[in-house]
Amino acid sequence: MHLVTAKVQLSPNVTRLDLEASRIAEIRQPGQFVIVRLGNGAERIPLTIADADPARGTIALVIQAVGKSTRDLVALEVGDSILDISGPLGHPTEMISSGRAICVGGGVGTAVVHPIAHGLHQRGVEVISIIGGRSREWVIFEEELRRLGQVIVCTDDGSYGRQGFVTDATREVLEAGGVDIVYAVGPVPMMRAVANLTRPFGVRTIVSLNPVMVDGTGMCGGCRVDIGGQTKFACVDGPEFDGHLVDFDLLAERLGTYREFEQQASAACEAGSCRVGLARPDPSSPAKP
Repeated sequence: MHLVTAKVQLSPNVTRLDLEASRIAEIRQPGQFVIVRLGNGAERIPLTIADADPARGTIALVIQAVGKSTRDLVALEVGDSILDISGPLGHPTEMISSGRAICVGGGVGTAVVHPIAHGLHQRGVEVISIIGGRSREWVIFEEELRRLGQVIVCTDDGSYGRQGFVTDATREVLEAGGVDIVYAVGPVPMMRAVANLTRPFGVRTIVSLNPVMVDGTGMCGGCRVDIGGQTKFACVDGPEFDGHLVDFDLLAERLGTYREFEQQASAACEAGSCRVGLARPDPSSPAKP
């Protein structure tokens, strides 16, 4: 049982949950993720560790409510618990030790680039974070990223920062020169666009992929992706890969595999047929030391 110690609404459909997971907090590295299971019979959901506090023994998970299972998670309140958290899983981010890096985050992907930017900053790398959202209310982790370096905010409607896409700002920074590496996390079209943008500049580009994932150990094969013509598993070989080698068409296709099933599950839940309950501490259990 992993207790929810804090809850913050970051944007209209994105929530941050801080949870007790002391062993994970102690050893996690940027780029790694966990798989959570709310309760018995619940779906297993992969989530990047957006932050960690080893002193408090907590990790931060940032969840975008897009279907039944993620809505169940964001419905948790402080004092509720998640039954299982497995991790840290995946390879840590490939970090440069000096130079200049761009961290591009789109939507909830900004929470994923945060630990990457933090890790780079700790190594003395100059970090420029370029983050975006539909409007001001959809921009997240701006304050945290400003502690690590320059931040350029882009909004589709121009209600905050500069109007336009994150790729527009990324192009300008690349044209100014001196960029050693780019990290991009967000929707598939955004990561594809960033990879296409950086290719002619010859700048190495790392993207974090989010295919369907079940066990997180490479056994189920659900998270297979095509990287440079070779089949890789995002859970054990990734989740980060060279963006210039990713088959984004195949990734987008596989992400839609269970869309109809998810829609049916959401409809059933709205009709009152949800079967998974919240995991709450058992008052008859011995107190945690």
